[in-house]
Amino acid sequence: MSIKDVLKTIKDEDVAYVDIRFTDPRGQLQHVTVIVDEVDEDFLEEGFMFDGSSIAGWKSIDQSDMKLMPDCNSAYMDPFYAEKTLCIHCSVVEPDTGEAYDRDPRGTAEKAEAYLKSTGIGDVSYFGPEAEFFLFDDVRFQVGINKVSYEVDAIDASWNSDTEYEMGNTGHRPGIKGGYFPVNPIDDGQDIRSEMLSTMKRMGIKVDKHHHEVASCQHELGMIFGSLTHQADEQQKYKYVVHNVAQAYGKTATFMPKPIAGDNGTGMHVNMSIWKDGKPLFAGDKYADLSQEALWFIGGILKHAKALNAFTNPATNSYKRLIPGFEAPVLRAYSASNRSGCVRIPWAESPNAKRVEARFPDPAANPYLCFAALLMAGLDGIKNKMDPGPASDKDLYDLPPEELAGIPTVCASLREALDELEADHDFLLAGDVFTKSQIEGYVELKWEEVYAYEHTPHPIEFKMYYGC
Repeated sequence: MSIKDVLKTIKDEDVAYVDIRFTDPRGQLQHVTVIVDEVDEDFLEEGFMFDGSSIAGWKSIDQSDMKLMPDCNSAYMDPFYAEKTLCIHCSVVEPDTGEAYDRDPRGTAEKAEAYLKSTGIGDVSYFGPEAEFFLFDDVRFQVGINKVSYEVDAIDASWNSDTEYEMGNTGHRPGIKGGYFPVNPIDDGQDIRSEMLSTMKRMGIKVDKHHHEVASCQHELGMIFGSLTHQADEQQKYKYVVHNVAQAYGKTATFMPKPIAGDNGTGMHVNMSIWKDGKPLFAGDKYADLSQEALWFIGGILKHAKALNAFTNPATNSYKRLIPGFEAPVLRAYSASNRSGCVRIPWAESPNAKRVEARFPDPAANPYLCFAALLMAGLDGIKNKMDPGPASDKDLYDLPPEELAGIPTVCASLREALDELEADHDFLLAGDVFTKSQIEGYVELKWEEVYAYEHTPHPIEFKMYYGC
């Protein structure tokens, strides 16, 4: 959309409010709602001033003035508000210079796309995230000086097979690791997922499917791939829809990587490709019909995987999913079709569909930073011709210990990931896509989470150690 298109939509749809939205460093979607009387061509061209000191990891109170610049191409009607509201995603700029604020995640994604073009390697990068989530009926948690607890529950959860309900217990529910793909009544999420997908489609998101996932109460909706910044916008809309449709059904949704023990965790496989002059750069005559550039791209992902973890797996909870010995993509290996490594080459009949899939990210990630970091690692691999080594076509889960010991892994904790990022981030600084100030601010935020996690007693510790 152009500015004129947005103003025409406001008039044609009798819009009452314009919601300008942006994303903070942790990935939380934020918003300010402006009455439509204040929205004109000047507003959309000049932006909206706000207090950046209120956003964690951004400016101090003595330098707090910042400006939101609406991207009219991102405009969509909100399906949840009672009053007709048009939403627009924004990037953040310095009000005095108009330059992109270096800690703005969306601005980082835009700079990554510009950097790709400047290298001459390609014109556009496409991203296709596959984010899973859990739906519960009830969630309660407490963190206090004398109490740390959580409890989640859902009628369709595997652990409720013998629960007495007033209306009776039908007994139809997926067992542990049994949710992929039985029909209803075992899968009772059909209608809520259909409404989520239909809502996304009405908002302009390109969608294709939905299904129950492996774990009890776990689900996934399918989006069609798009260019980097656009697809990060779509990922934020995806999470927004899931949370709000769940709320409307009296349920609660979470994108936590590991909200329950003893069943599968939640991932966000990220499919990536680069195109140049209208042709797929990753299609070729090498392994799995990939190009040499695609193999070098994989080499960059594998080399920088541990530093990438700070952006692709940014929660302490992420590493309760990334545990060796389980069905988690922790091994820094790649192959075609084999899902046991952290990089996979999905089968594709058409050269246009040739892509690389990073399997270790999870949906706790800020999509703008996650996608930008993955692209920068892959481009570093191409620029420096990083050989990924031979493909691992064996089932890595069944390797003997002596072979398994020779395959490096991703990080085992957020603490380790932050240390790795501090030691290996030069590839992110190319083209000023990321900045040292931004990385330092992000790391500082994440250390707060690590300290909070490490300094708090866990219930399992009482079980193991209280009788010492």
